[in-house]
Amino acid sequence: MNRREFLAFVGAGACAEAASRLSLAAFEERSPADVTLRISPVSIEIAPGRVVKTTGYNGAAPGPVLRLPEGKAVTFDVYNDTDIPELAHWHGLFAPAEMDGAAEEGTPLVPPGGSRRYSFVARPAGTRWYHSHIHAGRNLKRATYTGQFGFLLVEPKEEPGRYDQEIFLALHGWNPYLGVAAGSEGTLDAIYEDFSVNSHSLGHGEPVRVKEGQKVLFRILNANSTMTHRLAFPGHKFMVLALDGNPVAVPCEVEILEMGPGERVDAIVTMNAPGVWILGDVDDAVRKAGLGVVVEYANQTGAASWAPPPSSRWDYTIFGHEGSAPVSDAELVPLVFRKKFAGNRWVDNWTINGKSYPKTDPILVRANRRYRLQFDNQSDEAHPVHLHRHSFELRKFAGKPTAGIVKDVVVVPPRSQVEVELVADNPGPSLFHCHQQLHMDFGFMTLLQYAG
Repeated sequence: MNRREFLAFVGAGACAEAASRLSLAAFEERSPADVTLRISPVSIEIAPGRVVKTTGYNGAAPGPVLRLPEGKAVTFDVYNDTDIPELAHWHGLFAPAEMDGAAEEGTPLVPPGGSRRYSFVARPAGTRWYHSHIHAGRNLKRATYTGQFGFLLVEPKEEPGRYDQEIFLALHGWNPYLGVAAGSEGTLDAIYEDFSVNSHSLGHGEPVRVKEGQKVLFRILNANSTMTHRLAFPGHKFMVLALDGNPVAVPCEVEILEMGPGERVDAIVTMNAPGVWILGDVDDAVRKAGLGVVVEYANQTGAASWAPPPSSRWDYTIFGHEGSAPVSDAELVPLVFRKKFAGNRWVDNWTINGKSYPKTDPILVRANRRYRLQFDNQSDEAHPVHLHRHSFELRKFAGKPTAGIVKDVVVVPPRSQVEVELVADNPGPSLFHCHQQLHMDFGFMTLLQYAG
């Protein structure tokens, strides 16, 4: 049974409705959970008169910021008030496969009108997030196209507290439709009418208010389904401390942050340029469509200012150790990514080692052994690839050796290779996929499987 058939089966007919009632009855007899999330239709006014009708958590989009102590056993009650089966995925956490929120791993879906309890230990520490993980296909009103996303911060046991203020910024696109994007050879892609940071488009909602001399920690999430975003903050620089919630080996200041779908950046900005500024996407069209936020210094007024940043190239390796990476005993696993042209005005299909999911071969590993995954992107599109339930260390990026950069999503550039290493230390099936929703839905998935 493939992913589509499984979803259809779970959501079908009176059997599903009966299962929902039984599930809810059993649910109510249990002790209260640490966190309750309710999936339901929501309407958000991202700008005056500009209302987005979507699906969110607890009546909002994005959902609440969840803060969990590192190492604590936690429970989540997730209720589904929609008419389709759903899944909540705990992105970046080392949850058991049956709790991770991926049907391919064996996590049960949350049926329409029903509920599901998730239980696991909150680890590792850092900026994580949660989001829907169902199949969308050509229906751009489901899965990560919706408002089902939110920050999940696993607070470390020891927090140095080197900042004065903490700000969460989630980037998202709204009202997507399938259209022909520039340079796409006639195939379809998701095109967005509107963008927002958190629940408002640029110029609407409350600004980020700061004081001169403050050190502000921005926790930034690209929750867009398909698009990479490049952010700048005129007159200021970002001191990058963590990528995907994991501290970098070498913190560095940069003019621009580049983030593929699913990536997070923690960066401190020293507020040393009083005024009213725009922190936003460097692409003028995207920023003017809403992808930005106003940052307002105390005692400063007037229109928010924007200035194009200096041209720069995003390079993960500046945050790692330079020079040749230490010799490793890791077993090499080549993974070749290719595109299968599906026809004019259609959606491309994708393969891993020549096969599309569900026919892809699994990545076979043995517990506690080290593996080097070689991502060989032979397509003309970048791929933000994500491995569930594990973190990995970048060891080579586009031919450049590196070490000390730990992530759970890495963007593999077009016609390039990236190598990462991991220790197989979390038994159970783990989904590997491109975090670009269209790529994932059209073949770009496989499972990492532990051998007996």
